[in-house]
Amino acid sequence: MLDWTDRHCRFFHRLISQHALLYTEMVTTGALIHGDHHRFLQFNAAEKPVAFQLGGSNPHDLALCAKMVEDYGYTEVNLNVGCPSDRVQNGRFGACLMAEPELVAECVAAMSQAVAIPVTVKSRIGIDDRDSYPELVHFIATVADAGCKTFIVHARKAWLSGLSPKQNREVPPLRYDWVYQLKKDFPQLAIIINGGITTLDQAEDMLKNVDGVMMGREAYHNPYILADVDRRFFGAANNPLSRNEIVESLIPYIQEQLKTKARLNSVSRHILGLFHGEPGARGWRRYISENVGKSGADEQVILEALKFTTHINGFKMWRQREG
Repeated sequence: MLDWTDRHCRFFHRLISQHALLYTEMVTTGALIHGDHHRFLQFNAAEKPVAFQLGGSNPHDLALCAKMVEDYGYTEVNLNVGCPSDRVQNGRFGACLMAEPELVAECVAAMSQAVAIPVTVKSRIGIDDRDSYPELVHFIATVADAGCKTFIVHARKAWLSGLSPKQNREVPPLRYDWVYQLKKDFPQLAIIINGGITTLDQAEDMLKNVDGVMMGREAYHNPYILADVDRRFFGAANNPLSRNEIVESLIPYIQEQLKTKARLNSVSRHILGLFHGEPGARGWRRYISENVGKSGADEQVILEALKFTTHINGFKMWRQREG
């Protein structure tokens, strides 16, 4: 989810679900150590619980960055060894590290010694021709021995050459059965399943076999799918915010960000899917997209876009209340 799940996206998603664990986009150790680490690490306390995802392969650097993450107040630090993009491979991190389970174990051990928060690993079920179940078991066992107790497993292998990142999310077949088997073989570990999950019914069925479900692109493109997560999976008694109420709650945040010279598009690009599948969704998306880049664009663009949805009554009531 590089360039997608930034702090604005997470603030928006937290308005929809109060309990789901949110993840940052992957940030490299080099960006934190040699760049503007505050820009990458800053987040709104309202986003919690939130995990920070790191990319890297140097145990010392990962330990140093894990400590930064902990000091900023994140709930968890996650090491990504599942991303198959070329720029990730060139930096010797991401999915290519699945070929080096001992190095991943060294990284996890160093990170675990540096922090008290959980250190977790996100992986694929294999890469290239290293795609047998015994090889996956060896990887999990090796890294678990170094102290990792939670694995988020994308149930597809990754081809490190020949397929684009998009193709690697679609072409290799999903093997949910392998992830279920991992839970049977490692009952002491928390196994979280990921990949191709598009409904809460599907997630609920999967939870009969694993400890958790990670939803990525579906939650981004159709964010209101998260609205029933708290009641369904966390026992929450209160009703979720309506789509209209979410926009109402987001307006003060947008106003605050604009005061810091942030561009409206930094926030608005993440909310285009809020009315996915609803009457007026196309008008909502189009109006925002066509007006967000205009000089002086502010929160009024979002409020005007609401007129294209069937939630116009709620819009009028709020505007009257605000005077």
